[in-house]
Amino acid sequence: MTESNIRNFCIISHIDHGKSTLADRFLEITGTIEKRKMREQFLDSMDIERERGITIKMQPVRMLWHPAQNRPSFALQGFGRAQHGTMHGTDSEVYILNLIDTPGHVDFSYEVSRALAAVEGAILLVDATKGVQAQTLANLKIAIAQKLTIIPAVNKIDLPQARIEETEQELEDLLLSMDYAPDKIFRISGKTGEGVEELLGAVIEKVHPPGFGGESLRALIFDSVYDSYKGVIAYVRVKDGKLSKDDKILFMAAGMESSIKELGYCSPALTPANSLEEGEIGYIATGLKETEGVKIGDTITVSSIKYPASLAGGQVSSELEPLAGYKEPQPLVFASVFPAEGDEFDALKDAIFQLKLNDASLFFEPDYSEALGRGIKFGFLGMLHMEITLERLRREFDIETTVTTPSVEYKIENKKGEEILIHTPSKFPDPAYIEKTFEPYVSLEILTPTQYLSGVMALLKNIRGEYQETENLGKDLLKVRYQAPLSEIITDFFDKLKSVSKGFASLVYEPIGMREADVVKMDIVLAGEGVEALSRIVPRDRAYEDGKKLVEKIKDTIPAEQFSVAIQAVVGGRVIARETRGAMKKDVTGYLYGGDYTRKRKLLEKQKKGKKRLRSHGRVHLDSEMFMKLFKE
Repeated sequence: MTESNIRNFCIISHIDHGKSTLADRFLEITGTIEKRKMREQFLDSMDIERERGITIKMQPVRMLWHPAQNRPSFALQGFGRAQHGTMHGTDSEVYILNLIDTPGHVDFSYEVSRALAAVEGAILLVDATKGVQAQTLANLKIAIAQKLTIIPAVNKIDLPQARIEETEQELEDLLLSMDYAPDKIFRISGKTGEGVEELLGAVIEKVHPPGFGGESLRALIFDSVYDSYKGVIAYVRVKDGKLSKDDKILFMAAGMESSIKELGYCSPALTPANSLEEGEIGYIATGLKETEGVKIGDTITVSSIKYPASLAGGQVSSELEPLAGYKEPQPLVFASVFPAEGDEFDALKDAIFQLKLNDASLFFEPDYSEALGRGIKFGFLGMLHMEITLERLRREFDIETTVTTPSVEYKIENKKGEEILIHTPSKFPDPAYIEKTFEPYVSLEILTPTQYLSGVMALLKNIRGEYQETENLGKDLLKVRYQAPLSEIITDFFDKLKSVSKGFASLVYEPIGMREADVVKMDIVLAGEGVEALSRIVPRDRAYEDGKKLVEKIKDTIPAEQFSVAIQAVVGGRVIARETRGAMKKDVTGYLYGGDYTRKRKLLEKQKKGKKRLRSHGRVHLDSEMFMKLFKE
């Protein structure tokens, strides 16, 4: 089988537009998975993905498709000769289809960029009930920048509320606005399978087969996982040359050599093979137990090849250059995580190293708090990324954590003219030492149907920022551009946007640099004790309003204790808002019957003294689940 019979492609779309369901149909049509073994979201391997109905981790799969045998009804009629090379779809040919299923949420767009670096084509999927949404546009921009072949498709045409013609027109207008003229927009149903075989045939017909490169081996690492028996498993796309299991390989950026314990394909289970040919996608089990050496985006070659002196190791320069990867992930939301039990720090650290191997976008470094002890400072791509990571720590590693309030990165210029970066409120310096404070701004792109524009604009007026422009993307679709501080949108802005638009509006954002800000640190005191994890940085002119809302939310969220809990918001040593969570009530006289009232009074006085003692010595405990409820304002 030659490179001309290989097709590498992925599915991109907004969240919940049907990528995983379409991938299920591809697996069935090609016979990769037997029907009796089939289940929904087959490529989503984590329980949390199935429960939430979202894809978090990209997943490669290799499918073999013989069009004549695998499809009873579809023939590549009407396609004529292939756009690239020879006639495809003849009964004698078998195709290797390498699919990468990608996430759709904006927090995991980095996963999409890595997948797009490993393929030649992309199916752009749009839900017929929701139309074009923000992440559709964002992913399309990346795909066009990578010069991939785009195959547009409208999904969920079987639903009674589907707006097929309108959605098709929106998609066509979007593609034309980006100077990409589609020759056809496919109509499919990932659930029923209608139109899916034709779409798969279009992948064969329209997507470029891998081009021929050099003879020297170069393979791009686009993902990795850790296996306790096989060590670090790198998912690779072989760009040039051939990789055999007897080769000794070199990681060019890390400057580290390794033997190959096993290599092969994902079908979708790991299937060993003797070699990976040029243009193919597969895996390499390195046997390495140290995760730091296998960097996503690195280039693998055989260890006998010399590589440029500018790279690690200082080898002699040669013609072999590392492959261009993709832009590095930029953490936007920061929080410090501490083990609920102090003696679990080592277990937390080990767990994070394993998570890092599966999640290249995760940033972390050691942290310390006088109140909470040793911990880890994390950088996340967004709030969902943070929530998923904490949930994985709890489920996969059985580690309960305490989490500080999510914050963005602030730049402080002190009186001496020095600049420092602040990632958590606990590190915010005394105002007396601050000359200027800068906060990150983002450019928002909101896609909304015309009828919800007024609600979207009213929502934007309630946050700090600057309106830029409104652009028509079609008959009933608008794109609103707005610039705002990142801190304004990392918590509940997305939920509010969905509420004012009845679920139809969507957004993406990207950083545009730092701007000067007037902010202060707000501390939270529970029962007379400061809770460092709940401190936050707020705009000075909104400190009272934000403090009042926060103490009210804490009052409604924390469980009742045996004593009343005073909840205070403090700025600069001054209490700006206060609420009291009432004590848990118990009728201590309920079992008494008759007799002198003094018996009841003695019991009530005893209870009163006990509650007074608890107010002096009692502490309020907040677990990670409680913290997440408080963060979702």
